[in-house]
Amino acid sequence: MNKIFTMMVIAAVFVCSGFKINDDKKPNIAELHLNWQVMDNNYQNKNEALTALVITNKSHETLPAAGWKIYFNSGRGFTKAAVSNNALIEQVNGDMYSITPTSGFKDLKPGETARIEFVCDDPVVNITDAPEGPYLVWDNAPEKGYSFGSYDITPYKPTYQGLITPEIVYDRNKTVTDIPADQLVKVFPTPISYVPGSGSFSFSPGVNVSSADARFSREAAVLRNYITSIFGKKEMSKSSGNVISFEYKAGLGDEAYELSIKPTVVTIRASASTGLYYGIQSFKSLIPASALAKAPTSIQIPCVEVADAPRFAYRAVMLDVARNFQSKQQVLKLLEAMSLYKLNTLHLHLTDDEGWRIEIPSLPELTSVASKRGHTLDSKHHLPPSHGSGPEVNNPFGTGYFTKAEYIEILKYANDRHITVVPEIETPGHARGAIKAMNARYDRLMAEGKKAEAEKYLLYDQNDKSDYRSVQYWNDNVIDVSLPSTYNFVETVVNDLISTYKEAGAPLPTIHFGGDEVPANVWEKSPAYAALKATHPEIQSTNDLWYYFYGRVNDILKAKGIRLSGWEEMALRKTTLDGQPAYVPNPDFTKEHLQVDVWNNVLGAGQEDLAYRLANGGYKVVLTCVTNLYFDMANYKSFDEPGYYWGAFLGIDKFFSFIPYDYFKNADVDKQGNPINRNIFIGKQRLTDFGKSNIVGLQGALWAETVKGPERMDYMIFPRLLGLAERAWAQDPAWATEKDPAKSKEEYQAAWSNFLNVLGKRELPRLTYYNGGYDYRVPKPGISLQDGKYLSNVEFPGLTIRYTTNGKDPDATSKIYTGQVNYNGGVIKFRAFDPKGRGSNIAEGGSNNLNP
Repeated sequence: MNKIFTMMVIAAVFVCSGFKINDDKKPNIAELHLNWQVMDNNYQNKNEALTALVITNKSHETLPAAGWKIYFNSGRGFTKAAVSNNALIEQVNGDMYSITPTSGFKDLKPGETARIEFVCDDPVVNITDAPEGPYLVWDNAPEKGYSFGSYDITPYKPTYQGLITPEIVYDRNKTVTDIPADQLVKVFPTPISYVPGSGSFSFSPGVNVSSADARFSREAAVLRNYITSIFGKKEMSKSSGNVISFEYKAGLGDEAYELSIKPTVVTIRASASTGLYYGIQSFKSLIPASALAKAPTSIQIPCVEVADAPRFAYRAVMLDVARNFQSKQQVLKLLEAMSLYKLNTLHLHLTDDEGWRIEIPSLPELTSVASKRGHTLDSKHHLPPSHGSGPEVNNPFGTGYFTKAEYIEILKYANDRHITVVPEIETPGHARGAIKAMNARYDRLMAEGKKAEAEKYLLYDQNDKSDYRSVQYWNDNVIDVSLPSTYNFVETVVNDLISTYKEAGAPLPTIHFGGDEVPANVWEKSPAYAALKATHPEIQSTNDLWYYFYGRVNDILKAKGIRLSGWEEMALRKTTLDGQPAYVPNPDFTKEHLQVDVWNNVLGAGQEDLAYRLANGGYKVVLTCVTNLYFDMANYKSFDEPGYYWGAFLGIDKFFSFIPYDYFKNADVDKQGNPINRNIFIGKQRLTDFGKSNIVGLQGALWAETVKGPERMDYMIFPRLLGLAERAWAQDPAWATEKDPAKSKEEYQAAWSNFLNVLGKRELPRLTYYNGGYDYRVPKPGISLQDGKYLSNVEFPGLTIRYTTNGKDPDATSKIYTGQVNYNGGVIKFRAFDPKGRGSNIAEGGSNNLNP
C-alpha cells in the first residue's frame, strides 16, 4: 500500500511540475552537458574572439534539431549568426541572450556532440568572459527552463598584450624585502604615533576590564566578550592583577584615542565612545594570530605607546547585493572585518535592474516580485535570470532580500561597531526591478477595479515609446521622472526606511539615490514628459528633467532632516563644449551640500579629473575611483583571475598606492595594463586647497555581477580591503608628497615591503581565524627557471609555498618550498597556502602547462 501511494505521489509531482514521463522521448536536460571553449582570440585578424559552446548528449534520447532555445547571460556582444551556420544568437534584454537552432543544426543522438561556434565582439581576457548560467527552454512549454547537467569552461592560455605570467609575478615579488616579524609595527592601520616600550602585558582570562566613566560601559562589554571568545569559558572570577582601564580624556577627536600598554596595566583614553572603540581594536591587533588559532592560557602583548586618529572622516565599503544577493550573515561578517580595520560606513547598494533587496512594508511587490529571478519573458511575477542566476527562482544569489527584521539586525550590529549603514535606492536609472514590481502592483489593483490606487506608484508611462539602451543593455529600466506617481513612490520608500532605522535605533544621516548611467534618448517620447513640459517653462528638454527630479527628491529628504547622496552624475549639468556634449558641476545644487561618490576616472577616457572638478566646485566628494578602489576588478590580467577589467586591473598595490589628493601622480598603467601616456593629464584640473576640504573620504566598491556566494565575495574584497583601510585611516605617507621622483620611489618601495610583510605575517594569519575566518585571496606564487632550477616566491612574505613534480595539483600535504628546486623535465606546479591549507591559483612550469 505504501509503495503504491509513493508511486502516485511521484507521478503527481512530475505532472504538476510540467514533466511527462517519456514526453515525446525528449532527452533529460540534466543529461546534456555544455562546454565553452576559446578557439581564436584574434579571429580573422580582428579584435574579436571565436568561441564555441559544445553540447554533449549523454542521455538515451535524441535532442531534436529544433523546437528549443538556449538562454544565457553575458556582458559581451555577439554576432547574430553562428559561424558554424547552425544557430542564431539574439539579445533578449539586458545581459540575457538566446540561441535558436537553425536548419544547420542536426538531431543530436545519444553520445554525440554538437558545436555552436560564434564570434564575441571583443577578445577573451579572463574566465569572467564566459557565458553564464545557460539553460534550455522547449518551444511548446516556454514558461519553464531546465538547467544542463553540467557546464564547464576549458582553460585557455592567452597571449595578449599585458598578460601577467608567473615569471612576471616572480620579478615583481623579488623586489619585496623580507622583514623580520619583530621589526613590524603591530597596530594596523598604521597609527600616527607608535613607540615600542620594554616588557609585555600578560593578557589572560582573569584580566580586569575597568571603566571609570559610564559612557564607555558598552565598549567595556565589547572587550569582555572578546576576551571570552579568545580564551573560551575559562574561569573569569579570579583576577590576574592586571587591568585594562578606560579613561575619558578631553580634547581628542571623536575617533581619536590613546593606547598605553605597560607590564601591569593597559590604558585606553578617548573623548568619545567611537575613539575608545578604535583603541580596543588597536589593542586587539596586538594579539598574535596564533592566539586565535588555538585558545591560549595567556598572551604576552608587547608594551607600546600609541596616539592615533583617522586621516579621513568617511571610510566606506560599498556592497552591491542587488546584482547578486548576499545573506545577512555575510553582511554581518563584513561589518566585523570593517570594524577591525576602523572603516566606519557600509554603503548598501540595495536595488538595481536585477533585484530589490530590502523589505518596504508599504509596497510588498518590491520584494514579492523584484527580489526573485528565474526564467520569464514578461517579468510579471519575477525578474529574468541575470549574471548566470539560472532558470529557477530558488537560486540563492539571484533571489533573496533582507526582511525588515533582518535589516534591523544589520543596523544594530553595525551601530554597535560604530558603523553607519547608508541605503542606496537606485534612481532614475538602474531601476528595472522597481519598475516591474510597481507594474505588477498596477495589474493586481486594476484587476480589482481600483484604478486610482493602481496608478498611485507607477514608475513607467506605459504609452512611452522612447527607444533607448542602457550601458547594461536594458531598454526598460529608467523611472519616468515626469510622473507624479514617481514622487509618491520615493516618499513612501523614504518613510519606510526612516521607520526601519528608527526601530533599530540607528542613525540615518543620508539616503543614496543613485543617479548613474541614465542612457541617451530616455523620456523623449513620454506623454508624461510632454504634459510636464507644457506646464513647466523651465523644462526645455529632457536634460532639464535631471534637475527637476533631484530637486524634488532633495526637497523630500530635506523636509525629513536627511541629506541627499548620489553618484557623480547627480551633481553634473549637461552642456556643450566646442559643439560636443560635456558635463560641468551643476551650480544649482552646490548650496544644498549634496554628497557624491565619484567613480569615473578611467585613464584615457577623458574624465580623469572629474572628482577634483566636483570638489573644486563645492561638492562633498567621496573618492570611489575605479582606477584604485573597485573590488570587482580583476587583480591582474590572467585568464584564471576572475573579475571585470573595463576600468582597470587592481591588485592590492593599486589600493595601497592611491594618493587621494593627487591620484595622477602614481598612475602607471592604463586599463589594459599597458604603460600610461602621461599626456592624458595635460589640461586636467588639479585639486585646489578648497577642493581638498571637500574630499570627505574614500570608498572601496564591490559591484556584484561576478560575485556569487560568500567565498567569491571574500576573495574579491580581501585582502584589498586592508589597502583601502590603510589609505583611509593612516596619515599622508611621505612618498606621496615627496617631490623628488627617485626619492619618492625609494620611500614607496620601503613602505610597500613593510605593508606586505605586515599582511603576510600578521593580518592574513589573523583573518584566517578571526570571526570564523575569511576566504581572502591567496595570491598565485611567482616562479622562475634559472640554470635548470625553479625558484618561487609569493607576494606576502610569510605564506607557505608547496609544489609537485608529478603533474598533480599541490595540496596542503605537498612538499614545502624552501629553496630552488631541480627541474628534470615534465610539469612542475607551485601553489601558495594560507595557515588553514586553502590554496591559491596554480603557477605551472615546465612542459604542457595549461595555466598562464
